[in-house]
Amino acid sequence: METEYIEKIYNENFKIVYKFLICMTHNKEIAEDLTQETFYKAILNIDKFKGNCKMSVWLCEIAKNLWLNELKKNKKIAFTDVENIEIYNHWNIDEEIENKEDLEKLNKKISIFDKDIQKVIYLKIYGNMTFKEISEAIGKSEVWARVNFYRAKQKIKEDKENA
Repeated sequence: METEYIEKIYNENFKIVYKFLICMTHNKEIAEDLTQETFYKAILNIDKFKGNCKMSVWLCEIAKNLWLNELKKNKKIAFTDVENIEIYNHWNIDEEIENKEDLEKLNKKISIFDKDIQKVIYLKIYGNMTFKEISEAIGKSEVWARVNFYRAKQKIKEDKENA
C-alpha cells in the first residue's frame, strides 16, 4: 500500500478517531494508545474496507471495538479528567457517565439498538458528526438519523429514570 495513501487516511481521520476515543474513555493516554492501535488495525485490514461508509465511520467502529475489548480485559482502567475536552451539548455525557461502570451501562443500553442506530449514536455523541455527515456515512436520510437519535436518547433517559 502506498505510504501517501496511508498518510492521507491518517491526516484526514486522526482528530475524529481521537475525539471519539477521548469521549468514550475519558482518559487521554488510553485514547492516544487506542487511536494508534486503530490506525494500525485499519492498515492491516484495509482490504476489508468495502467503501459502503465513510472511512471515519469504519475507523470509529474499529476504535469502539478496541475500547470495548480493553474494558473486558482490564476492569481496572482508571478514568481521569481531561482538560479542554468538549462534551457535546446534544447529549450531556458527563451526566450519564460518572465512572467506568456507568460507561459500560451506557454502552450496554446503546447495544440494544440495531447497528445503524448504534452508529448514529456513537458518531453523534462521540464523533461529533453532523446529522448530514452521519446520514452520508450510513446511507440513510438526515431526517432518519435525527429522528432515531432523538428516539434512542429518549429511550435511554426513560430507562435511567425507571431504574
